[in-house]
Amino acid sequence: MFDLRQLRYFIAVAEELSFTRAALRLHLSQPPLSQQIQSLERDLGVRLLERTKRSVTLTEPGRVFLEQARQILAKVDEARSQTVAAAAGYSGQLRLAYTVSVSFHPAMPQTLLRFGQIAPDVRLQLSEMYTEPQFAALLAGKIDVGFVRDEPLQAQYTRDLRCSVIDREPLLLALPAGHPLAGRSSLRLAEVAGDAFVSQPRELAATLYDRLVKLATRAGFQPSITQHAQQINGLLALVAAGLGLALVPASMRTVRLAGICYVPLEDPDAFLLLAVACRASDQSPALQQFLATVAQTAVASDL
Repeated sequence: MFDLRQLRYFIAVAEELSFTRAALRLHLSQPPLSQQIQSLERDLGVRLLERTKRSVTLTEPGRVFLEQARQILAKVDEARSQTVAAAAGYSGQLRLAYTVSVSFHPAMPQTLLRFGQIAPDVRLQLSEMYTEPQFAALLAGKIDVGFVRDEPLQAQYTRDLRCSVIDREPLLLALPAGHPLAGRSSLRLAEVAGDAFVSQPRELAATLYDRLVKLATRAGFQPSITQHAQQINGLLALVAAGLGLALVPASMRTVRLAGICYVPLEDPDAFLLLAVACRASDQSPALQQFLATVAQTAVASDL
C-alpha cells in the first residue's frame, strides 16, 4: 500500500510535469524518485503518468489521483495541527462554572477574553453555580473548573480538589441612600447592629451568608435577616426599597441602582475570596492552559 511520502512525490511530479524539476524541489536524486512513482503505480495497478523522453503528462486516472492525494495530505496536515493544538491546550472542551457575584468581578470577563484570544478553538461551556455545588460537581466530573468564593473545607474536597486564590475582594455594605450612615467614607459593622439585613438563603449561598454572621458575631451582635433574595443582585433591589442592608462584594458597585449607597467596611476580615478550583488529578491540556491564563490575567490586572 502506498505511503504519504509517495503521495508527496507524486504530487511534486504531477505539478512540475518533470522528474528533474520534481527531484530538485524534493531535494532528491531522480532515480529514487522514479522508483517510488513506479512502485506507487504498481500498488494501484494504474498508470498515473505518461512518460516520453521529452515530456511527462498525467493520465486521466492520474488527474483523479492527484486531487485525492492533495485531499489526503490536507487531512493529514489538519489532523497533525489539531493534535498539536490539543496537546498544547489550544483546542478541546472546557466546562466552566461560576457564581453570580463573580460575573461582576473583572477577573472573569478579562480571563475569558484573554483565553478566547489564546485558545479560540477550545469550546467553553459556561454555567452559573454556587460555590458548594461547584465542589460537588467537580468531584462528580460534571464540570472541569470553577470560579468559587471560598476554599474547600470538607476533607474529601481538600484532598481531591486544587484551589488557587485569585483575589481577596473587599466587602461593602449596601445601604439605602437615605440611611443616616450612607454618606460615610467607611464604617464598622457594629455601627449598624440594630439594622435589618437582607441576604441570600444560606442553603443557596452559604459563603456570603456565613461571612455576614461571622463579621456580625465579632462585632458583638447577631444580624437580623428579615428578607431573602435568590440572587445577589436581587439583594440590591431590596436595599433600594428600604427593607434592609446587604453585605456585598466590592465589584457589585458596578450595578448602578438608584437609591443605593455603597460604604466600605473597616473590619479586617470584611473580604470574600475569589478562587479558581479544579480536580487535583486533572491534567487536561485545555484546563492547564486556562489556569495559566487565569494566573496571567491576575498578574496583568494586579489582583
